[in-house]
Amino acid sequence: MTATNGRAGKRPHSVWLTERPPLKRKAEQPAGLDLEKIIGATVRLLDDEGLARFSMRRLAAELGVTAMSVYWYVDTKDDLLELAVDAVAGELPLPDESEPGADWREQLRVLATGYRDMLLRHPWAARLLAEFINIGPHSTAFSNATLRVMASSGLDAERTSGALASLFHFVYGFATIRATHEARCRAAGISLDDYFEQVVSAISGRPEFAETMELSLRADRVRTGRSAVAMLDRDFAFALDLQIAGIEAMRGGGGHGHGHEA
Repeated sequence: MTATNGRAGKRPHSVWLTERPPLKRKAEQPAGLDLEKIIGATVRLLDDEGLARFSMRRLAAELGVTAMSVYWYVDTKDDLLELAVDAVAGELPLPDESEPGADWREQLRVLATGYRDMLLRHPWAARLLAEFINIGPHSTAFSNATLRVMASSGLDAERTSGALASLFHFVYGFATIRATHEARCRAAGISLDDYFEQVVSAISGRPEFAETMELSLRADRVRTGRSAVAMLDRDFAFALDLQIAGIEAMRGGGGHGHGHEA
């Protein structure tokens, strides 16, 4: 269902903007199969095997049905993937807005950390979040929560979009890179700690990396036995503090940046 009138053109396709006729039960449809089970199996397969290996045929085999049985519930593979990425968005913890005197900074930390953790649990979701417009109910609930928290921060509406872009693009990039490293380590059969030690060993003593190694030694980042995950968590926490401090510094009309018109 698309709008094609005048300058509006075609609106973006989304399973959430498409009206499907009510399901009519057919005798050949497997008993007990429903959309919720299909989405759950999709998420499990994507977690186990990744986006590149996912197919409707593979999903049908996992469910013990034919591929045509799955298409009875969704029109396309992309529609199903859009449903799956909104399903994992439902795992995102939302701040308790009923708490009197809640600190917007802590609420932003809850939102940002939850977003990171979801992307680490479901690495395939990063690509789909970039491909779809993400207007499902769970994604919308998360988006609305971020807007309400930002409204309570005191940052003016004109800057809210940029602030949220800075914060969540940072989280997206940090989590996506870490998830990619973790996936490569799993494929190679080594731990993230082993990979980190291999990198340090490979660049130690090479003059072009002397400044990097000196900084790492001062920060005590290359000590044997230090957990790579603990270091990544520490870096994330500090980077998140910087993001929130930046938002706080820009409140009240202060800190006009380049291109900002007073």
